[in-house]
Amino acid sequence: MFTPQIMQLKKLIFFTLIIFTELGLYSQTCTVKGFVKDASNNEAIIFANIFIQNSNIGTNSDENGYYEISGIDPGIYGVEVSYIGYDSAVQLEIELSPNRPTEINFLLEESANELKEVVVKASAFRKTEESPVSLRNIGVTEIKRRPGGNRDISQVVKSLPGVTSSASFRNDLIIRGGAPNENRFYLDDIEIPNINHFATQGSSGGPNGIINVDFIREVDFYSGAFPANRGNALSSVFQFKQKDGRNDRLGFNATVGASDLGITLEGPISDKTTFLFSARYSYLQFLFTILELPFLPIYTDFQTKIKFKPNNKEEIYFVGIGAIDDFELNLDANQTETQQFLLSNLPVNTQWNYTNGLVYKRYGDAGSTSFILSRNMLNNKSIKYKENDDTRQENLILDYLSQEIENKFRVETSQRVGSFKYLAGIGTELVKYNNRTFNRIFTNSGPQDINFESDLSFWKYYGFAQLSRKWVDNRLVISLGVRADANSYSGIMSNPLDQISPRASISFALNEKLSFNASAGSFYQLPAYTILGYKENNVLVNKEKEVSFIKANHLVGGIEWNTSSSARITLEGYYKKYSNYPFLLRDSISIANLGSDFGIIGNEPVVSEGQGRSYGMELLLQQRLFKGYYGIVAYTLGWSEFLDKTDQYIPTSWDARHIINLTLGKRFKNNWEAGLNWRFQTGLPFTPYSEASSLVLNWDRNNMGIRDFNHINTERRSAFSQVDVRVDKKIFFEKWTLNLYLDIVNVTASAVDAETLILDRPLDENNMPIGEGIIENPLDPLPLQRYKLKSISDNVGIPIPTLGLVISI
Repeated sequence: MFTPQIMQLKKLIFFTLIIFTELGLYSQTCTVKGFVKDASNNEAIIFANIFIQNSNIGTNSDENGYYEISGIDPGIYGVEVSYIGYDSAVQLEIELSPNRPTEINFLLEESANELKEVVVKASAFRKTEESPVSLRNIGVTEIKRRPGGNRDISQVVKSLPGVTSSASFRNDLIIRGGAPNENRFYLDDIEIPNINHFATQGSSGGPNGIINVDFIREVDFYSGAFPANRGNALSSVFQFKQKDGRNDRLGFNATVGASDLGITLEGPISDKTTFLFSARYSYLQFLFTILELPFLPIYTDFQTKIKFKPNNKEEIYFVGIGAIDDFELNLDANQTETQQFLLSNLPVNTQWNYTNGLVYKRYGDAGSTSFILSRNMLNNKSIKYKENDDTRQENLILDYLSQEIENKFRVETSQRVGSFKYLAGIGTELVKYNNRTFNRIFTNSGPQDINFESDLSFWKYYGFAQLSRKWVDNRLVISLGVRADANSYSGIMSNPLDQISPRASISFALNEKLSFNASAGSFYQLPAYTILGYKENNVLVNKEKEVSFIKANHLVGGIEWNTSSSARITLEGYYKKYSNYPFLLRDSISIANLGSDFGIIGNEPVVSEGQGRSYGMELLLQQRLFKGYYGIVAYTLGWSEFLDKTDQYIPTSWDARHIINLTLGKRFKNNWEAGLNWRFQTGLPFTPYSEASSLVLNWDRNNMGIRDFNHINTERRSAFSQVDVRVDKKIFFEKWTLNLYLDIVNVTASAVDAETLILDRPLDENNMPIGEGIIENPLDPLPLQRYKLKSISDNVGIPIPTLGLVISI
């Protein structure tokens, strides 16, 4: 049900769009330009054929490999290129606007087909020799228009098979039953530890993305078959590919989104150097104050890219990204039971992070070599006082400060020798981690004060190689790879031969449309620094307990059918076997059963004895833009299980059995577009509260319910369903473009049936809590006294409308 204010907002949007539609100059045309080069040596391909799909518009590349096509109406198009002896290539759903030329560059792979005069038809869905299975390519247009996505890649990925999240408002990506910290992210080949604001240290996720989608050209999402140069991942790898700054003049972009204001600048610095820069600032704190919410998230982020191309064989670029996050309490919002409970438990959190990287890439006669140098740092501080009274030191409950610093260097080369392609490289990292923790907690073992300081430094080192080849006129592709990782943290992890990661993949095309794809491999990941740096009595207890790399064996197989209308159907089955997983000693549970939320995970004693498995099947039907329509239908049936302390397999916190995603969209005349996203999943498992929660001694120390880990994940929440809708209107003027959109998240007002224990206190005539907690048995000895508790829902489902505006100059 929409409020009168929302109805008035809808009327305002409608009349605003009518006015701007009349003002739009529809006589404007667009230009697309770029280059066509050999992917191995970066040499120009002369007289390549470039054309706009489903039209008679096209041209040829010149003697330098460059092309330009003008006179195109604004809209979304596919651009295809072909040349004899090379695999054709296509880039789909490219948005053209008259205020700036759109640059589309192509790097063509030489065809392995024995008939060199044959032109190999381009596929709408790309797959690589190393990863023919479990690879999805996501274009920037898909990210921007996804209903409910709010220009956030983590929300868009949830439309794909095998992907879910622990909560609808967070970006904790659970992929094929793996924990959120099993994912790795690369921005133009530079690893970034986390892509979200207010990240959970020791895990990942957070409520808002850091990466500015205006920088992105496309995203490669691997849920399996990881290439050998991407390590330290067990569930997924994301490769974000950024565009270059425009080289003709200065460009400007302003965005008003669901939670922040942003600006983007780009343009030339010199004839051979371009830049991109963006900054965003949240306005959620103002909205939350008006809504009387007890917490105020405030964030700022920055992103930049500078690229220098001295000649046709060399390029140097710098990438920087960072965020400043402040999580404050709104102490004035202190009337209702829910407000008071949140204020009594949420800490004040300050977090900042950055990643800076420098890449030098040089092309040779048959390939390229890259040198990647980067540094990333996380600073995380949380503090909490009882009743938020910081005037008395004895009220201190939590005082946490931690820093994670990584200095990385990697060299990798990709070459073609005859019909073989090989990838090889080495790398090293210097890790520095420090932690100062004071925390008063209550566990199933009783009350405990955690008080330690930790400071450690160690080296990581690794090497990798991968060899691929095509046979039978490109119908059969086989790739074999190996990787070895080690570090100087402890002797048990210092020998690379103990962490050998072999991998293999195969793809066989039965005909032009139908192919069989499979992969298998072993993958290793280092436990979180919060685990490695934990101390008791000034001893690194987890080092003493011989904590080691986590291992996962993957087996994936499936079929893919590509139609002639930019559509495909894929069916994949997967099996993952985990070993050496961190097992928490305080509560005797695997860390996979802990779940994720704001805060810190892994800052406690563990042993590397956990074992688990994840398996299932995924069905995907995807239609790229065709005759104005596009859509995705994805279904996942999966299991995620780990051994408990009795060596019995039980569901993990990520065990979502059935996941269905439906995304449909339609482009209309006059640059209108509408889309709908429906998501359904069965409820995730959870652990019930222990009867010990109500004991006065426990509640006064913990101030919240205690989970009963003797019955871990024995209950499951109800199924959840959510509908998001979005309407876009683009208006093209002579020198600028306006994009207005209405995005409504959770139209159906769905809510997860999560509950929280609170003190059952008397209420006044306005249903506001008054007085102290009620002790049910005040005459009993103190250790036996119990508070009267009750449950309240901590998830309220409401529609969240966003009127967004994007101006591009």
